[in-house]
Amino acid sequence: MQIEDKLSEKDFHNFKILKKYLLKYTKRAYLVGGAVRDIYLNNSIKDLDIEVYDIEPAKFDKILRDFGAIGVGKNFFVYKWKNIDISLPRVEKKTGIGHRAFDVQITFDEKEASKRRDFTMNALMLNIFNTGLLDFWGGKTDIENKIIKIVDDRSFKEDSLRVFRAVQFSARFGFKCDEKSISLMQQIDLKDLSKERIFWELEKLFKARYLHYGFYYFIRVAIMRKLFKIDIACKDFYKITKELILHQKNFVSKYYQYYFLYILSKFLDEDINKWLKLLNAPKEYEKIYKLQPKLPKSINDRFLLETSLKIPINSWLENYNPNIKKRAIELGIFKNKFKTDVNALDVLKNNFKGRDIAVEIKRRELEFIDKYIDSVIPQT
Repeated sequence: MQIEDKLSEKDFHNFKILKKYLLKYTKRAYLVGGAVRDIYLNNSIKDLDIEVYDIEPAKFDKILRDFGAIGVGKNFFVYKWKNIDISLPRVEKKTGIGHRAFDVQITFDEKEASKRRDFTMNALMLNIFNTGLLDFWGGKTDIENKIIKIVDDRSFKEDSLRVFRAVQFSARFGFKCDEKSISLMQQIDLKDLSKERIFWELEKLFKARYLHYGFYYFIRVAIMRKLFKIDIACKDFYKITKELILHQKNFVSKYYQYYFLYILSKFLDEDINKWLKLLNAPKEYEKIYKLQPKLPKSINDRFLLETSLKIPINSWLENYNPNIKKRAIELGIFKNKFKTDVNALDVLKNNFKGRDIAVEIKRRELEFIDKYIDSVIPQT
């Protein structure tokens, strides 16, 4: 297993330099976490995390500072050099509320150190000098079987964010969670998490390839109930799942991360703005959803043209419906707004003032659309 094969040219160069330097001090240094998982998934490696053994903290601090690394988690013995995180192996014990309330101790026992990892697929350790694999928890087999499985119940429960990580991993990789892990995650309280940390994980779900997997576990591990106070009926669950499976391929890439919540809110008839506040979502989410028109019972040409007065249909999230896209292209409004001959100056000349100006402009635009439909669009 060649680690270098999965690295960019720049990361490969940096990795070689660091490996040569560390070899002066130890023969036990491991690539850990998602990087090893991604190697076995045949994905490129983006984040390099290296865990270094057999060096005491004071000496570790000195040799890394001499190398030019910067301490980014001094209490956790974590340093950064270039695009690489370098740390001492540790065990953690929860001491209070919040993601920083941990007592941290150094351990040079690989199995004990790997025990703090969330899932077996993330607990693999690959020696950077001889590429020997350490797999104490069956992670390689779980990757092959596409299974997400908790490493250690006690340490898992100490960081409730890991529930969200399970969901986004499922959505990204198309993996299933084993039933024992699901049962444990259902019992975990999520109230100690900040909105920012929750959204950070959920956005990975929103951008993922297998959204229906993410949605399934969003329900199974009770995130929907605990976060949004909503229980989903079976009929709605199947409708949403079917919608995601059938139409995800039609999502416009520019707006991909916005479809998940849009589809959920549409089928559940829920106010998406309420969810955005609960998640403290970035302003860009609020901006995109604000542009979305309220859906009528039936979508006709008049509604499409009216919608396209403000935004082209490829900016309307309902554009994943192939019939809507096809019709919008025929009307010439998929990538462009619909143009009328209504002029604001003409309205002002007719002595309209204040709010009446916008009302009159709207009236004239709709009148133009009706005439356009009658005279230009073939009737079916």
